[in-house]
Amino acid sequence: MPGPYPICRMRAERDADRLCPVRSEGEVVGLYLATEAGGPVAARTEVKLRAGKGIEGDRYAAGDGRWSDKGGTGRQLTLIEQEAIEAALRDYRVELAPGATRRNIVTQGVALNHLVGRRFRIGTVELSGVRLAEPCSYLAGMTDARIVRALVHRGGLRADILTDGSVRLGDTVAPI
Repeated sequence: MPGPYPICRMRAERDADRLCPVRSEGEVVGLYLATEAGGPVAARTEVKLRAGKGIEGDRYAAGDGRWSDKGGTGRQLTLIEQEAIEAALRDYRVELAPGATRRNIVTQGVALNHLVGRRFRIGTVELSGVRLAEPCSYLAGMTDARIVRALVHRGGLRADILTDGSVRLGDTVAPI
């Protein structure tokens, strides 16, 4: 096929191909944190990221997250694509309120799955993509049981924070 775009098949267009541009750069459209495990998620316009720790004021930076006692990498920051949230509604009729995915950063225009195993930057902060953030039964219990199917392989990215800094709404997300 000529051109830089792969062919995507959408459920609503089973018999029609649609060109889907692949973008390596996007932007931050939502910022969220929760101060305690299972606690309410609060929207922010700016958050401070601490290398090796997490988001200042968030449950995981404080060691109080549901999975904090498990250790390991990929627990400092989570991201999800706005496009995945929209696809959950379009494809599975799962409506998610802002922040309901319990991911810290919502992005738009960047393929987060492509950042697994790569370094990337949000604004001036450097991060490392560790693994996909697959939906789990805990999240399903807090939202909608159908979320597991709706977000499989598009539930976001788990990342480690490599440098300190602030992230704001509108900041650029891009691989390094």
